[in-house]
Parts: sequence; C-alpha cells; structure tokens
Amino acid sequence: MFNRRRITAALIGLLVLVLGGWLVKDNLGGGSSPPAPSTSSSAKTGTPAKGGAAVPGADSGLPVKALSALPPQASDTWKLIEAGGPYPYPRNDDVVFENREKRLPGKKSGYYHEYTVKTPGSPDRGARRLITGQAHELYYTGDHYASFVVVDPAR
Repeated sequence: MFNRRRITAALIGLLVLVLGGWLVKDNLGGGSSPPAPSTSSSAKTGTPAKGGAAVPGADSGLPVKALSALPPQASDTWKLIEAGGPYPYPRNDDVVFENREKRLPGKKSGYYHEYTVKTPGSPDRGARRLITGQAHELYYTGDHYASFVVVDPAR
C-alpha cells in the first residue's frame, strides 16, 4: 500500500511539472520574434525605397495586398473598424487576438485585435478575419489564421 501511494504521488508530481513547464513555455516563449534579416536601409526605417508611403507591417515578410484585391466584405469590415463599430459580432469582434499560431510577428498580449469579415452564405462567422496591430498594421486571413497577408488599406 505504501509503495502504491508513493508511485501515485510521484506520477502526479511529474504531471504537474510537465503541465507547468508547458504553460510557462506557451505564455512566456511567444513574446518575442527573431530579428528580421537586414537587406537595406529602407527596410530598417520602414520607408519605401522609391516614393509612396510605407505600409505598416510590410517589414514582417508577409505578402502585401491591396484592400481592393480582397473580398468586398473586407472593405466593409475595415470601414467599421475605422468608425469604431458597431460590429456584426460584438462578442467576437474587437477582441484581443492572441496569435497562438505564431503566423504574425511576435508581440505582447493585447497588441493585436481581430474582426470578422462576413462570408456570404456561411451559417456562422466563417473563416475570414482582419487583424489590427497597435502600430496600425492590418492583416487579413481567409483561412482562419492558417496564413496572412499584410493589407494596404490605401489601395
């Protein structure tokens, strides 16, 4: 009987250690991103090499797309974001996006917010989202966070 209790206590202790380590790694390990490779001074400053304005988030390495090249519902959502709402899914829009998939540059919790881009014919919110960053970045995903593009709302 004594050995059974000892083994049970050891297994529970091991389980607590493994879960604790996983939680610490998950919560503390995603706060930073590796430095981006330096290619030119324009990439460092965020200003374009020739004319035009820099698109916030373009230095992330993700492809840049014009807002006009996205589904028209993305423009509708962008207009709502600029106006401060109201949003079609108030419980789900303008909430913190945690970037659990680590597809966007690593930032502290609360840096990103997400908004639903309506999907015509979908019985639910669908998979399309716009994500905003505190430095005025705008990202779009059409496949529920599997991939992203940087959005240029001026185009």
